[in-house]
Amino acid sequence: MAEGPSASGIVATGLARSFGSVQAVRDVTFEARPGEITALIGPNGSGKTTLLLMLASLLAPERGEIRVAGHDPVADPTAVRRVMGWMPDVLGSWAPLSVRTTLELTARLYGIPKQVARDRAEELIELVDLLPLADRPTRVLSRGQKQRLSLARALVHSPEVLLLDEPASGLDPGARVALRKLLRQLADGGRTILVSSHVLAELEEMADAAVYLDAGVTASAERIAAARAAGREWRIRSLDATALREALGSTAARWEGADAIVALTDDTAATQLLARLVADGVPVLLFAPSVGDLEQTFLGLSTGASS
Repeated sequence: MAEGPSASGIVATGLARSFGSVQAVRDVTFEARPGEITALIGPNGSGKTTLLLMLASLLAPERGEIRVAGHDPVADPTAVRRVMGWMPDVLGSWAPLSVRTTLELTARLYGIPKQVARDRAEELIELVDLLPLADRPTRVLSRGQKQRLSLARALVHSPEVLLLDEPASGLDPGARVALRKLLRQLADGGRTILVSSHVLAELEEMADAAVYLDAGVTASAERIAAARAAGREWRIRSLDATALREALGSTAARWEGADAIVALTDDTAATQLLARLVADGVPVLLFAPSVGDLEQTFLGLSTGASS
């Protein structure tokens, strides 16, 4: 097993990879640090899956360098696999084998002694809440249950670095909350965690940092800052919807039920509007961005809010 968290995390510099005439990854540079959950964000076709495969030592870059906990996945893939837990979007299972046997076998494949593997399997079964299904064949598991088993398999050798592709897919709301808490616990313990997901609200709840991909290129700090600074919509709710409508007056707003959705140029404009509503005696119950920071940045980059 890995001895403990490394100070180096994931460092990628100038990565490129093509498939024939398709340039899946053109120029990717980023760092994911120990002790943090880093979100990997981008539209379909932006190169996220290709990037994850390169980080996991399953695909060699044509250009650029990668270090995972100080190891080069091209020169020494075995070292990378010792320190990395990889959870792809869909991980097949050995259908006839039980959950417990699957985890024990996975541990043995990492060279973990038999009794230690058994103990580790028990720990993980409890950790991902699969105890009622521990002795059932994996073929009976639902999509969400298979995701939990996949996460347990990624954790079996106590890796320093975790690569997770759509880890919350198929999970019910309770399991999603449990996943966020677990990943937070792992990051707080010094692990480096890179999470790719299309559900930006989910990432908003857990991510400490973010990497944005667009057409195989990482967005620059300048583009990200400009996208974050772009105007956004704010959701306003009041205990007195009539008073809110009257106070907003000619302000450009659309309505979703009793909620007003107002487009504002920046945070200063939002502060000024809130102050005015309060001064007018409107009992404001909710005043918040209609989308989170990650989604705001993603939308700003996608619509060319930054040049």
